[in-house]
Amino acid sequence: MKKILLTMLLLQNLALLASSEQAIEADKKACIEGKIDSCYKVGNILTRGEYAQDQENKALGMEFIRKACKYGKAEACDTLGDLYYKEKNYHASRPYLTTACNRGVKTACEAVGTIFRDGHETKQDDVQSRIFYEKACVLKSPDACINVAFMYRGAFGVEKSRSQEKHFYKKACEFKSDAGCTMFRKMDNKDKGIEEPSLWTKFKGLF
Repeated sequence: MKKILLTMLLLQNLALLASSEQAIEADKKACIEGKIDSCYKVGNILTRGEYAQDQENKALGMEFIRKACKYGKAEACDTLGDLYYKEKNYHASRPYLTTACNRGVKTACEAVGTIFRDGHETKQDDVQSRIFYEKACVLKSPDACINVAFMYRGAFGVEKSRSQEKHFYKKACEFKSDAGCTMFRKMDNKDKGIEEPSLWTKFKGLF
């Protein structure tokens, strides 16, 4: 009986796989015929999960997503930026992520903030980093709010401001960050801020 059940499960999996392959081929054909949603759909499939483990599949999926982006599907452009970022191709990712951030995509704002903060394939720029982290904070990213607070605390790309530091810790707390709440509560007038730039380097890996 056990062998029969295993055989049935195997046959079901094979049937699902065949069905999936047929759907992918149908979307590829539809994409070639100019259906941009199909380009994005098949691109997403080929750049994720088991398919993405095959570099040829992943590269092909990227091409489909690029085509969808080229012909005006904003979501495809966002995905393209995210994929480039995850591959650490920061130069290619930044234009897409910047556009996505300007449209209100929180994770894109965070990513661009980190690119400038750490100088990933660009000149390190605390001012630009803060600008993008602030945008992400407005979009309710607690980690971005904490980053901005820390920049005001240590005068990284901005004048030191205790009031601004406290404001951004409070925002992080409002967005359900335990760390933000703790930092907000611990603040007092005797705390003069961070004097050593090396502490900024240590902090970067925390958020």
